[in-house]
Amino acid sequence: MAHNYIVTASKPSAVTSCLTGSFTQANQLDLILIKGNILEIFRVAPEGLKPLKEVSINGKIEAGKLFRRKGNTCDSLFLITQKLDVMIIEAKIVDGNVDLVTKAHGNAADRIGKPSEGGVIVLIDPEARCIGLRLYDGLLKIIPLEKDLLDSEKILITAYNIRLDELQVIDINFLYGYTNPTIALIHQNMHGRHVKTHEISLSEKEVAKSPWKQDNVETEACMIIPVPEPISGAIIVGQESITYHSGITYVAVAPSILKQAPVCCFAPVDETRFLLGTLAGKLLMLLLDKEERMDGTFNVRDLKVEELGEISIPSALTYLDNGVVFVGSHLGDSQIVRLTTEPNDQGTFVTILESFTSLAPILDMVVVDSEKQGQSRLVTCSGAQKEGSLRIIRNGIGINEIAAIDMSGIRGLWSLKLGQVDQFQNCLVLSFVGSTQFLDISNEEAEDFDSIDLATDEETIYCSNTSSSAVLQVTTVGLRTFDQLTRKIISEWLPPSSDPITAVAGNMEQVVAAVGRYLFYFEVKPEGALLMGQKELEHDIACLDVTPIRDMKEKSDWVAVGLWTDISVRLLSLPNLVEACREPLGLDIIPRSVLMTTLEETPHLFVAMGDGTLLYYVFDPLLPGLGERKKVNIGTKPLILKCFQSKSSRNVFGCSNHPSIIYSSNRKLVFANVNFKDVLHICSLHAELYPHSLALCTEAGITIGTIDEIQKLHVRTVPMGESVRRIAYQDVTQSFAVLSYRVDTVDSSGAVISRPSASTRAQNFSTSHATKGTSIPSTATVTQEPGSEIETHSLLILDQHTFEVIHSHQLLNSEYGTSLTSAYLGEDPHPYYIVGTAFVLPEDTEPKSGRLLLFQYNDGKLTEVAEKELKGACYSVHGFNKKILAAINSIVRLYEWTPEKELRLECSHFNNILALNLKHKGDFVVVADLMRSITVLQHKIMEGSFDEIARDYNPNWMSAVEIIDDDTFLGAENTGNFFVCQKESSATTEEDRKQLQTIAKFHLGSFVNVIRHGSLAIHYGAQDTTVLPHKGILYGTIDGAIGIIVQLGSDIFGLLKDLQQRMVKTVKPLGKIDHGSWRNFYTERRTEPAEGFIDGDLIEQFLDLPKSKIIELTKELFIDEGQGRKRSLSTEDVIKLVEDLTRIH
Repeated sequence: MAHNYIVTASKPSAVTSCLTGSFTQANQLDLILIKGNILEIFRVAPEGLKPLKEVSINGKIEAGKLFRRKGNTCDSLFLITQKLDVMIIEAKIVDGNVDLVTKAHGNAADRIGKPSEGGVIVLIDPEARCIGLRLYDGLLKIIPLEKDLLDSEKILITAYNIRLDELQVIDINFLYGYTNPTIALIHQNMHGRHVKTHEISLSEKEVAKSPWKQDNVETEACMIIPVPEPISGAIIVGQESITYHSGITYVAVAPSILKQAPVCCFAPVDETRFLLGTLAGKLLMLLLDKEERMDGTFNVRDLKVEELGEISIPSALTYLDNGVVFVGSHLGDSQIVRLTTEPNDQGTFVTILESFTSLAPILDMVVVDSEKQGQSRLVTCSGAQKEGSLRIIRNGIGINEIAAIDMSGIRGLWSLKLGQVDQFQNCLVLSFVGSTQFLDISNEEAEDFDSIDLATDEETIYCSNTSSSAVLQVTTVGLRTFDQLTRKIISEWLPPSSDPITAVAGNMEQVVAAVGRYLFYFEVKPEGALLMGQKELEHDIACLDVTPIRDMKEKSDWVAVGLWTDISVRLLSLPNLVEACREPLGLDIIPRSVLMTTLEETPHLFVAMGDGTLLYYVFDPLLPGLGERKKVNIGTKPLILKCFQSKSSRNVFGCSNHPSIIYSSNRKLVFANVNFKDVLHICSLHAELYPHSLALCTEAGITIGTIDEIQKLHVRTVPMGESVRRIAYQDVTQSFAVLSYRVDTVDSSGAVISRPSASTRAQNFSTSHATKGTSIPSTATVTQEPGSEIETHSLLILDQHTFEVIHSHQLLNSEYGTSLTSAYLGEDPHPYYIVGTAFVLPEDTEPKSGRLLLFQYNDGKLTEVAEKELKGACYSVHGFNKKILAAINSIVRLYEWTPEKELRLECSHFNNILALNLKHKGDFVVVADLMRSITVLQHKIMEGSFDEIARDYNPNWMSAVEIIDDDTFLGAENTGNFFVCQKESSATTEEDRKQLQTIAKFHLGSFVNVIRHGSLAIHYGAQDTTVLPHKGILYGTIDGAIGIIVQLGSDIFGLLKDLQQRMVKTVKPLGKIDHGSWRNFYTERRTEPAEGFIDGDLIEQFLDLPKSKIIELTKELFIDEGQGRKRSLSTEDVIKLVEDLTRIH
């Protein structure tokens, strides 16, 4: 049996649609983004976008539109999914939070009908009388919006079809200004493309009449834009011209910029101005020049098209307000841009205000552990055309080093203002055994402060500025306050006994100090630190904290105390030091650090132990009281906790041998790794030279750096400026190889570089030359008309650290790079980069020739060692037992590398339609065929041949494949499904052994381009976790999502399957789409129940449920221990299990 757990590590990032309207609140502007099956809702505010809600739908969203029902002050949202489930959603504000309600739902699929090649088109009548759906050729589905339909919830949507005479509809939309709903459409027949309008009778459920039509418009007309009243009419957009048609007259314009790239999306600004986005990433403004007639109607005299500037290649546009536009992209980062009336420094009218990182589409990726620290990085080939890029993704948060100070033996670190009246800090306080050093960091060369009355011959254990502009220093000997301007002592306190101070905590107005089991409480006033109370506890004090719980409050009402001996934590009220709460920690290790703080408006108490264990509680400061205890391992050595501010949010830094940052996202704690090892101490630093920074102390010294955006996955972008298709990594040479292509234009002299990109900016260049005596020169010589565009493909070598392009090797004309790998061959000790290519010629239905190219990279120099002419395209290439395994059209071939440095064909396998992808393990090869699913081959070394071991006879159109183990194989097919096949080695008959059995099926809902073994999680080793994250399988999708699949034991799988079934019944999905129908294996020809997979995205929602629901779901939940024995699990056990699973990504 298959026991797979599949979960999304990085959500879809491609924006397919963006909508604006008053969705959540009247008279407020909201932005709604559609990304795969995710809805993201933002409030458009003067300071930017404010996130309001993120929700997932049980289906990939194909299209969405906002509309406003009569009498409503807010808009409703209509959505349709890939499986044609439809829903109408409205928002409610409940206790300040946005709640989404399904007002109506249903399914719009018909049993018969030819699905339109152009996909789903949604159109809504401007007066919200009906919704139209173009789903099938020759039919328009109408959903009437009667008032009573949406007056109560849980209404099933009813719809009917209207037959259209026009079969091939290119685009369709409702028009403004008509008494009855009226559509305008562009359709194509054997005579060309035409525009036609139809009035729809909702009562008769048919087309009533055609108000006007326009035959023989531009042959590439592809978009129809309705013009709002009072002008009305329609704009027809083609690849060479734009036409406005009023129904009686028309005006056309043919701007030259349209010929550069077609318009792909639009956004109305008002009734006369429309933004147009092109596939070249240009933003255009279309202006209707209108005049008013004597009768009060309007006439359009002229059309004007102006180029505003460059943006990401858009998939959707929407105008926000005040000249600000949201650009949604499927091929690059989405953006917020401002339109200006005057040109900027670049001579354009577009200024980019903000960019939103997108990994889409992921075409290839490689998993590397180049730093050998046990944490992998994922490098993806993302984007396309000018948006092409490499994305370096790792689990955790990056700290970018600005400066470093070499120094050892540091035991403590704080930042101060000394003699400063501005907001900048200028001093770092370093504590050593028996001494303290004060470093002046106002200059690049850090030096000791002169003439300072602060103690330098004692070990400092706490130091800070106070609210009264003083400096507080606590050493093991005593507590002193200084005037930071005059640098003179204000007050001093020494312990009553000669015992040293062992623990201290403070804030701007309060200090608590421990001497053995005695606790002393001080308040910091202008006249110094005044002792306000003291208390003797039962045991010695191990750690303290007085961090204010409320962000804006500078005084704390509580002190948290961690104790030796009984290993407990206590909360004492201030100023009277009365115990209000006691919590035994139940461990044998003493607490080393305690911290109270508020993360995303939820107060927490953290207790860090000496073995790297972190206990945390939700903390109610009014009672006070601690919620349920939770536990996580952060490293394996003593853990120290420090608060710091990043932008507007408060976060916690865990200093240990595996440092982590703890933050809250959607009211759930996230533990993110940091790209540093063995951090001993940290402090926030806001110096003039180092604003908004952190200072980190390690064994080697101090590092000052800025912190990346707080998010679980850190993404670094390497812009390439051209499409990147394949990537490989070579550890020995510390380099990456990338196959990319740029689009050049042709003039009378040949190809001309259109724009700078990675292949044109390399340090070194080389070019392929056709070998004499082969058929390649004749096939590669293709004439191009001046003004046309050609693809120029290159092999790029990049440094693994800087990602600078060291070498660019250009392939032949019409030669496309199709596959790439790094491998050792024969007896050669040096690795090779191996490139598979195809010659793509206009007259060929499929490539008839290609090449295998072998390169060696050494000391910054790329050398072409050998080439092999192929009779077809090399779609996949791998190193296989020091030989080359290649998929060439329908044939799998194995080449031997001879001592003469030549490739000799050893054997071939022919039983395929198109061998798209190969994977291998040992002597076994798995072939993913474009149309014929998976085939397993075995290489017979002695015979020098391939033997077909088994085959999957299901008609799966493959996109990617991976080997789970010797007998189990994972496949992804082109309608967004995963399936797992198993080899029946123990079957009794030869026929059964030759047939792969499908043992697991799951609908992902997104096209998977690449699957790789690997994990983004750090594996600490000795952890009580349920899964082994380093044995995961990663996948990347066309929507920019990254997911992980891990194998579970049968006991855990059975438990999670039971929990999943309970959650399906309990969690009510938005849109009323059943979870089973969403995850069932689905193609146009067949639908089968999902099996063998646990939906991790659903399971992780368990942690977001109310406590009462969690308790209800975990009642009588058992785990199978084998031999007929079952063990009941507590609610805490299930929570820990699910939390463990969240840490595999």
